[in-house]
Amino acid sequence: MPTHYPFSAVVSSDDMALALVLTTISPEVGGVLVRGEKGTAKSTMVRALAGVLPPIDVVAGDRFASRPGETSPDGDWPLDAAIETRPVRLVELPVGATEDRVLGSLHLSRALSDGVAEYEPGLLARAHRGILYVDEVNLLHDHLVDLLLDAAAMGRSTVERDGVSVEHAARFVLVGTMNPEEGELRPQLLDRFGLTVEVAAPRDPALRAEVVRRRMAFDASPEAFAASYAEPERALTDRIAGARKLVGEVELSDDSLLTIAELCAAFDVDGLRADLVTARAAVAHAAWCGRTSVTRDDIRVAARLALPHRRRRNPFDAPGLDEELLDQVLGDDDPEPPTDPEPDPDGPGGGEPTDSDSSEGSSAEEGSPDAPVVEKGRQGPSRDQAPADQPSAGTPVAAGAPYRPRLFTVAGTGAGESGRRSRAVTETGRRVGARKSQGPGGSIHLLETLRAAAPHQHARGRTSGPVRFAEQDLRLATREGRESNLVLFCVDASGSMAARKRMEQVKTAILSLLLDAYQRRDKVGLVTFRGAAADLALPPTHSVEIAARRLDDLPAGGRTPLAEGLLEAADVLRRERLRDPRRRPLLVVVTDGRATHGSEAVARSRQAAEHLAGQGVSSLVVDCEDGRFRMGLAATLADHLQAEHTAIGQVSAAALTHAVRTAREGAA
Repeated sequence: MPTHYPFSAVVSSDDMALALVLTTISPEVGGVLVRGEKGTAKSTMVRALAGVLPPIDVVAGDRFASRPGETSPDGDWPLDAAIETRPVRLVELPVGATEDRVLGSLHLSRALSDGVAEYEPGLLARAHRGILYVDEVNLLHDHLVDLLLDAAAMGRSTVERDGVSVEHAARFVLVGTMNPEEGELRPQLLDRFGLTVEVAAPRDPALRAEVVRRRMAFDASPEAFAASYAEPERALTDRIAGARKLVGEVELSDDSLLTIAELCAAFDVDGLRADLVTARAAVAHAAWCGRTSVTRDDIRVAARLALPHRRRRNPFDAPGLDEELLDQVLGDDDPEPPTDPEPDPDGPGGGEPTDSDSSEGSSAEEGSPDAPVVEKGRQGPSRDQAPADQPSAGTPVAAGAPYRPRLFTVAGTGAGESGRRSRAVTETGRRVGARKSQGPGGSIHLLETLRAAAPHQHARGRTSGPVRFAEQDLRLATREGRESNLVLFCVDASGSMAARKRMEQVKTAILSLLLDAYQRRDKVGLVTFRGAAADLALPPTHSVEIAARRLDDLPAGGRTPLAEGLLEAADVLRRERLRDPRRRPLLVVVTDGRATHGSEAVARSRQAAEHLAGQGVSSLVVDCEDGRFRMGLAATLADHLQAEHTAIGQVSAAALTHAVRTAREGAA
């Protein structure tokens, strides 16, 4: 069995360690989401957590890890059933898992060979009474995240599919890790995680050196390194076991409950889930510290872990908590009783995290670049107050408030990852047909499987009894839903676009489309062109938050190298096609259509547009030309691109609705 890095050996990780421990003491807290830059020991620490949890007793031979006296699909186990003691399981859910793999499905071998509809447990069943870990949870399909969170909240999983009807216990600790640079979870999904921790590599050189020293020692001799931390690991296991026994005896007074309610109201969080999670986390923290009553310090720690991510209203907001407001609501007049002693410096999670722990972040197994800085409480870019209508070259202009844009899609039917933009054959959606099975995964189409088997029954010797199936009879359902796309913005930032009102209008439209791309789970990229060249301002990413910040800093001025912008966009799309061939692109060209760089600018722009059209790229030209006299160059560009053409004022869904209504009234 491979040796994992010891939980107590991770350096300076109090916030993350404490959050993980609290949710294992009281699984009702609702799991932990760990957000942080790459190389910060997120996965290392989660995988090490199972090693310090007390072992569990399970019914021998039961596939669902049931306790004696529990009911499972494998039987009703009496109290005197044979039991076995085993370590807690850590079940990892891969990002590409199908719904069948998560929930479980019909046992194909038994169904085809014996004609028996038998349930084959999925990952939720395997994770019962253990830990379910999802690395890069922000890249997991939304419907799977909803499914996991529902099961974690209800403690049960119900399967009704493919002729199987099964309900089984699914009580587990859900832990998700993510790098915000790869895209955010939707605020509704963020709220479903009980606790959230922000981690970053330590900036103290001594701490960084200690991280490297321990990692190198572990890599040189994993067994010896783990043995050197055996005693802290045993002590941590005993403390968790003691806290689990004590948590039921902790008293949460009415005053403490009222304080929690005042906190949640002061931070303007939605719903009552924050109140419940904060209360449960405060009780768990009191048990962790060996107390039988909740103190103000327990509430403070619980609030710091349960509230920050619940204050987000849109993807451009950064999670965070106003420490001054927290202190103001909690007050500091009453003396606190003695709390837990100082934690062992060799082991995380020994007591309450300090303010410095929160600001310093978590440890790193490897070095990493600084995490992107996000303005706290951002609701979108602030409006520039400069009075001049024509800013100087290089001076950025801010966007206005985003609006709901029209839906722009890629033509045809794709086969990319599930999303909310273009038509595609996906794992979810309405059933539109059937196909032969070409490997594991997929939903069985029972009717088409029977039709495929029916002509061969006589040849297979069947005269009565169950239908005789062969592997080649198996048919899987073909479903049509929506896919996510790569939305690549190619933005004209030249002098003809530099008028403040026009550039503000352009940035507002792009910001609105970015918000739409976030909601539809698209990847986004940003190419800009001005002066003499084009620039890839943002390589394709899931993080629209970073795209919005790059948009903030976009200057304007100079000549218009339209051809260079289109060729740069074509090169980006070519590279992305090699990297992710299933994800179809939507090119959004934002320009007035003028090309003023070089003597043959117009001809080169036409050739570049026709090259993109020849590649089969679905495109949209957002026409930024305004004024009474218009040249119509953007419309001509759209013809060469074979693209949809729309005026920038018609990007808004409300503007389009108004235009259609006006046209109808005029016709009447």
